[in-house]
Amino acid sequence: MFCKIHFSSIVAILAVLLFACSPTEKTTDATTEQAFRAPAYPLVTIDPYTSAWSTSDQLFDTPVTHWTGKTHSLIGALKVDGEIYRFMGKEEIPPRVIIPMANYEHWDARFTEKQPGAGWEAPGFNDSAWNSGKAAFGTTGMPALATPWESKDIWVRRTFQLPAELDEQDIYLIYSHDDIFELYLNGEQLVKTEYEWHNNVRLKLNREKLKLGEKNTIAAHCHNRTGGGYVDFGIIQDRNEKEIFASTAIQNKVELTATSTKYDFTCGPVDLQLEFISPLLPDDLDLLSRPVNYIDYEILANDNKSHDVQIYIETTPEWAVNDLSQEVIVTTGAKQNINWVKAGTVEQPILQKKGDNVRIDWGYHYLATVDSEGASVHIGDYILSKQQFLNQEIPGSSVDEFITKMSQSMPAMVFTDDMKEVSDKATSGYVMIAYDDIESIQYFGDNLKAWWTKNGEVSIADVLQSAVTERDDVLARCAKLDRELHAKALKAGGENYADLCELAFRQSIAAHKLVKDPDGNILFLSKENFSNGSIGTVDVTYPSAPLFLRYNPELLKGMLNPIFYYSESGKWTKPFAAHDVGTYPIANGQTYGGDMPVEECGNMIILTTAIADAEGNADYAAEHWEVLTTWANYLLENGLDPENQLCTDDFAGHFAHNVNLSVKAIMGIAGYGKLAEILGKTEVAEKYTTEAKNMAQEWIKMADDGDHYRLTFDQPGTWSQKYNLVWDKLLGLEIFPPEVAQTEIAYYLTKQNKYGLPLDNRKDYTKSDWIVWTATLADDKSTFQKFIDPLYLYVTETPDRVPMSDWYMTTDATQVGFQARSVVGGYFIKMLE
Repeated sequence: MFCKIHFSSIVAILAVLLFACSPTEKTTDATTEQAFRAPAYPLVTIDPYTSAWSTSDQLFDTPVTHWTGKTHSLIGALKVDGEIYRFMGKEEIPPRVIIPMANYEHWDARFTEKQPGAGWEAPGFNDSAWNSGKAAFGTTGMPALATPWESKDIWVRRTFQLPAELDEQDIYLIYSHDDIFELYLNGEQLVKTEYEWHNNVRLKLNREKLKLGEKNTIAAHCHNRTGGGYVDFGIIQDRNEKEIFASTAIQNKVELTATSTKYDFTCGPVDLQLEFISPLLPDDLDLLSRPVNYIDYEILANDNKSHDVQIYIETTPEWAVNDLSQEVIVTTGAKQNINWVKAGTVEQPILQKKGDNVRIDWGYHYLATVDSEGASVHIGDYILSKQQFLNQEIPGSSVDEFITKMSQSMPAMVFTDDMKEVSDKATSGYVMIAYDDIESIQYFGDNLKAWWTKNGEVSIADVLQSAVTERDDVLARCAKLDRELHAKALKAGGENYADLCELAFRQSIAAHKLVKDPDGNILFLSKENFSNGSIGTVDVTYPSAPLFLRYNPELLKGMLNPIFYYSESGKWTKPFAAHDVGTYPIANGQTYGGDMPVEECGNMIILTTAIADAEGNADYAAEHWEVLTTWANYLLENGLDPENQLCTDDFAGHFAHNVNLSVKAIMGIAGYGKLAEILGKTEVAEKYTTEAKNMAQEWIKMADDGDHYRLTFDQPGTWSQKYNLVWDKLLGLEIFPPEVAQTEIAYYLTKQNKYGLPLDNRKDYTKSDWIVWTATLADDKSTFQKFIDPLYLYVTETPDRVPMSDWYMTTDATQVGFQARSVVGGYFIKMLE
């Protein structure tokens, strides 16, 4: 029977059960064997929007999160003879809302955008002349926005009545701001920031500062220096409820391969092996694009006895929203032998949001299983479902549809498998996580569906079915890739290098979306994760390229095609390559504020040459010869001594006479000459190759600084990584004398810090991708490893538990910025030798 329910309908039931049963909290002394400690472990990796990670050594120590840090809840527990062992994720008991933020309720306030009089922060200030409005206040695109704020400054006052009594649990001010922010409670300043922006900051309040049973006033001022602006605040209180799945398993081991993350647990008298599999096989584009990952489990007794075992795996609609304030609908469904629970927003604002720290809020998140005895999926409540499982019940529900806001009530999407008797003969099963984004990318005005849909002919139910019927073959192919990748990386650079490549594999691929343009051409579009959110950025493609050159150059063509089209269509008219084609997922043209003329021309030509080298022909270059010629000529005129401009290391700022950028220009010109030679354009080849060699000789004179080469031509006593030289070696261009690179390598070895080689002499920060490129200049494996080992140490010791950052401090292994970016595909450059 079809049943539809809203969150308010379960409140009474939940209130009774919350206190009817209280779990017995147990702790376990867990020691985990780690062959390789990652800063974060990839669990579900499909694309930039469906990307879930564990940020702790033990899978059950922290909530599972999206790469942006927002919770994408994934909780797992095993019940053995009635005892609960949580093995995955961590419950987040929502706080009690005392004074709501805007994601719970658009609250009323008085505000002004003009400088107010003295005492504006005091409770008794007369704000009757101010405007009335609802929070949140901010610029377009900000979460839970109700009142637009486009000026530089805003002052907000909120007066509210507190209850006469509050529980003993801690009380917090919670606030979000962008940029410079100050906040007062009843006239006393509690917050004062510099130029920064944060969401949902908690500040513990002294109860004596609150007037219980009386009116209180929070007053805030925010100055927006540039970009987005935002103001929201409220008051919350911890609840006294404890975790329901309080007892944890013992995690014995975690291992990474290119396509999987494997955990081994002991749950009392049984052992559990859990594996997250992302079948991102680069040579099978249909499979690479398929938005389905597997969670496999295998259980067997460790005491030669039989045990009654049930497994519980739960996710939530958090995977399908940008913000918890959005109303969601959760439904059940089935087709053939597959059952699922799916969740998405009621609004479904398809391709309406773009940006960096943004999550998808259209399409549907799926938890799916094969119809089998004992296994089921259903809609539940976040707390109630766990209580049922704890109380010797298998959660079940006649609810087929559930509508709510998660800021008010959290639904659960629940999978259970009653395996009944488990002995020393392994019992196994799996569940699938999937996402149907309906429309993936807007590309110069056209909405494009994901590659796997075959232009809309294939449905999500179809690919779930394929994921089931092809499963054995897919897993075998994944295992084969894992073995071969590890072996080749091990041979190329050693064990530490192999570990880094395996961690980079899924991160790099899943930072892209695979689609076709309206003419059927491949597009493999990157997102600049925690960089600026750009889509199809050339100087992100450049460092990412080695992975795709190694495993499928067609994917690299898909990364270059948008930039070629942008120029060849006449939409981009400048004589150099564009930086990007928009802000993810909207690819309607460059949105980055500055150009990188030499950088992007060099990148595009070098990578086109690398494709020709990988494929043994220059057919792809021939298709784009006219624009390649324009870019090569730009480098001839402007590349030797670049004027003041940005390069890919734009975080270091503009500067002129960039020696490493000059190398890139020379490599681009030489690459164009090589392409011309392959295409039989003998005179063109000779001209550009000769020019490149002449420029290299000039470069040596201009950059010479004794025992090394400079950062800029005009600054003696400086140095930088000349990672762009690597293409002279890999492509056999023979433009620079070999001793140039070896002089640099010898000098770099004197400049390393504990966690790696700095980018240049200006700062102690570095880029991990460039370290591997620089290391590849070395003539022997032993020297290569001297650069890799400190990088490995950074990855395994960094205190910042985020998907691998490529920008960090070489002195203390702390993250400077960037995370989960595709550029770690650059680690594979050693495997191109």
